Amino acid sequence: MTPQNPAQRTDPPMPRPLTIARLLLALVLGVSAPALRAQDGPLRIEITEGVIEPMPVAVPGFVAETAGADAIAADVTRVVASDLVGTGLFREIPREAHIARVTSFDAPVAYGDWRAINTEALVTGAVGLAGDGRIVVKFRLFDVVSGQPLGDGLQFAGPPGQWRRMAHKVADAVYSRITGEGGYFDSRVVFVAESGPKNERLKQLAIMDYDGANLAYLTDTSTIVLAPRFSPDGARVLFTTFETGFPRIKLLDINSGIARPLAEQPGTMTFAPRFSPNGATVVYSLEQGGNTDLWAMEIGTGRATRLTNAPSIETAPSFSPDGARIVFESDRSGTQQLYIMPAGGGEAERISFGQGRYGTPVWSPRGDMIAFTKQNAGRFHIGVMRTDGSEERLLTASFLDEGPTWAPNGRVIMFTRATAGATGEPALYSVDISGRNLRRVPTPAAASDPAWSPLLP
Repeated sequence: MTPQNPAQRTDPPMPRPLTIARLLLALVLGVSAPALRAQDGPLRIEITEGVIEPMPVAVPGFVAETAGADAIAADVTRVVASDLVGTGLFREIPREAHIARVTSFDAPVAYGDWRAINTEALVTGAVGLAGDGRIVVKFRLFDVVSGQPLGDGLQFAGPPGQWRRMAHKVADAVYSRITGEGGYFDSRVVFVAESGPKNERLKQLAIMDYDGANLAYLTDTSTIVLAPRFSPDGARVLFTTFETGFPRIKLLDINSGIARPLAEQPGTMTFAPRFSPNGATVVYSLEQGGNTDLWAMEIGTGRATRLTNAPSIETAPSFSPDGARIVFESDRSGTQQLYIMPAGGGEAERISFGQGRYGTPVWSPRGDMIAFTKQNAGRFHIGVMRTDGSEERLLTASFLDEGPTWAPNGRVIMFTRATAGATGEPALYSVDISGRNLRRVPTPAAASDPAWSPLLP
């Protein structure tokens, strides 16, 4: 599904970058103002006391250009609109409010009609069936206020079963052009699907699109599984299993479904694994003789190296995007806190100093922040901080929030939220790094331990 320019017309280059990205940065840094607007054009998002007024966007039904494409065109339109609205940055203008009707992909845009209903961004598209049976999806994006196209039109082609991926790619392109940030819709999430009563919960690995669609199970419920983690290419998953009665790490190939033990040493328990950025090394916790330290293992050779050697518990390691450092949690100071050390081991620097306990740190794919779980005063939080521990901000608060994972663009975090009581159960939620747009991620039953994949190729 390589993007191509539509054959019918090539729009002029994007005349100017939109500046929503600057506004997002203002939110991240805690800046608030009555209104911030682009200085080089009229398209804007209002921010009042740290709240963004969503941008009005119109997504008229994609045109079916060949017989039999009507249903797919409607489905693609629905997913594109859902992706954009789900960010909290966009507000879709209802179809019944549209004055103009898009019946041809190449028809001129009636900017006046779209301005009349306060549209700021317009997405038009078309879907057709190629002679070889593939689906072709194409789109264009327009700045209605200034009356200009935003960049060239693009098209994606693929098998009929991948229409949803093509819709996500369209939404990613629209999101990126308007915000200046990378997209995250064409991605997947691996998690622990849970079923059964609370005191006898069955667990298995499952995988789905970021929005809950295309659910599939990777393991059965015969043993407890925990903490799945994607490889950098999204083709493999590390996880912890209790099939022997004790925790140990396994490596699963998603396409073949074959899983094999990893980092096994006699008389030890291994858990909390995570890939290095190049996918060649795994860092993990190893417990032996009552002591838990961090180890690293080369997947190709099986050679293991001890990274820490302390009487405390070191766990939940996560590499920096450049692979040079590792953030982890340790109780070496007497309470559970966050530390950073060189990837090859060595002196560790504490970075968490607030009230309460910190755990499950995860380095942002952008390299600028670390997400974590915090427990304080009987409440659990998902928070973020700079890599030096500064600018700590708590994004959520509840009975139990834990286990953050980053979207591929480093702007959204998914995590587990559990409810209290005998009937309480875990579910997946997402929130952006400003603390806005808290949303439950749809799953068919209880779910925990999410891990977000990179963007799909």
